[in-house]
Amino acid sequence: MARRTGLVVVLAIMGAIAVGVLAAVAVADEGGSVRERLTGYEEVPALSTPGVGQFRASIDARDDEIDYRLSFSGTESNVTQAHIHFENATNNGPIVVFLCTNLGNGPTGTQACPATGGTINGTIRPADVGAGAAAQGLAAGEFDELVRAIRAGATYVNVHTVVRPGGEIRAQLAKGGGDDDDD
Repeated sequence: MARRTGLVVVLAIMGAIAVGVLAAVAVADEGGSVRERLTGYEEVPALSTPGVGQFRASIDARDDEIDYRLSFSGTESNVTQAHIHFENATNNGPIVVFLCTNLGNGPTGTQACPATGGTINGTIRPADVGAGAAAQGLAAGEFDELVRAIRAGATYVNVHTVVRPGGEIRAQLAKGGGDDDDD
């Protein structure tokens, strides 16, 4: 009897541990981080430019927030705007989130870009997801779909300049991706 009771206790403990591990995995999947280096080589078509950048983001899908930091320097001319676009690495795609703009074309409250380089910080929420990619299935306000697209590598950050209005530096985003450079 004592053996059977001991076995039941061991199985109960193992079951509790398994449930705890699964819960931890589920919670970890709610979040994640992105860290990518922006260069002209990721533009479509590729560009040779001294411009570089770094995009870091922390995804909190449970609270519908992405906290981000975008830094850039060395662009060939003043920065006009920066966005997150929806598309794979080999194509250009529509804007889904404005990060900054100096053109007055962003949603109300969009921050100004540091024209000659610098750093911006912000938080992306469902209301910040625009309708630019609605024809591709990512409609305005679809925060969960934006997160899925980031995790699938189907979004990119693009910094646009006066000389390069289509974009001068770019990085494809992927959860947990990127390099360890601190540029």
